[in-house]
Amino acid sequence: MEKQLEYSEFIKKEAKELGFLSCGISPAGFLEDQAPKLEQWLKEGRHGKMSYMENHFDKRLDPTILVPGAKSVISLLLNYHSETTQKDPEAPKISSYAFGKDYHLVIKDKLNQLLERLRYEIGDIEGRVFVDSAPVMDKAWAEKAGLGWVGKNTNLISKQVGSFFFIAELIIDLELAYDLPVADHCGSCTACIDACPTDALTAPYEIDGSKCISYATIELKDAIPDFFVGKMENWMFGCDICQTVCPWNRFAKAHDEKAFDPTGELIDFTKKDWIELTEETFKKVFPKSAVKRTKYEGLKRNIQFLKMN
Repeated sequence: MEKQLEYSEFIKKEAKELGFLSCGISPAGFLEDQAPKLEQWLKEGRHGKMSYMENHFDKRLDPTILVPGAKSVISLLLNYHSETTQKDPEAPKISSYAFGKDYHLVIKDKLNQLLERLRYEIGDIEGRVFVDSAPVMDKAWAEKAGLGWVGKNTNLISKQVGSFFFIAELIIDLELAYDLPVADHCGSCTACIDACPTDALTAPYEIDGSKCISYATIELKDAIPDFFVGKMENWMFGCDICQTVCPWNRFAKAHDEKAFDPTGELIDFTKKDWIELTEETFKKVFPKSAVKRTKYEGLKRNIQFLKMN
């Protein structure tokens, strides 16, 4: 137990040095309480056309299938909160997590560094890094590791720093000292539910993904349904509403990760600039950005939808 505690403290110290906001550790095992919730959510079609959510059901719930021999799930948070805003108040809006370089690239690099440091310090460790691109239930693991609670807006919330952060995991075959979950501090607040313009938050702690503005502007590849007419609040990529109104985000501090700083064009572009966006400019403004997920055609579709409605 002494060794396990020593290794866990080493991991948290190294994570902090690499710029992570916080780090928590939980034992790898089947997420029993999540299985019926996920099954029901899929059965009700709340994933919309995100058919990939139906795949790898068992892997989503059991990290030992993803990483044979897994003993520990190390959950990490990386701050992306920005106090910078787009200058033209009428310009179509981009979720602040996509202001800078694609977070997948930034975080994966940090996680690989962390794994190498562990191997150097501890010895031969088998493990894999995960950043939102594999069937891992990030929020459930971060909650188990005591990094926050899943709030009424279905985001992980920390009492200390709010919710403007990315979640990532390092799953390894080493037993460690484990953290305990924290209490839910949403209380009687319903700010997120009241503020959601599409009523995607159908009840406290429940979301219909197919009604979410982020789904419509990023995940959905077809034409945006008429359901969203007059409800988009000028968002062309993602949506920050249910986080912005959350009282716990008054404790959010600006990130210090240079890679997440926005380009000048993104911040300075006027509404007219976005409407007249060319593919050449798109490639220039978003060279290594999460916005590339929509591709040029998808972003133009979103801008056109806002213009028409």
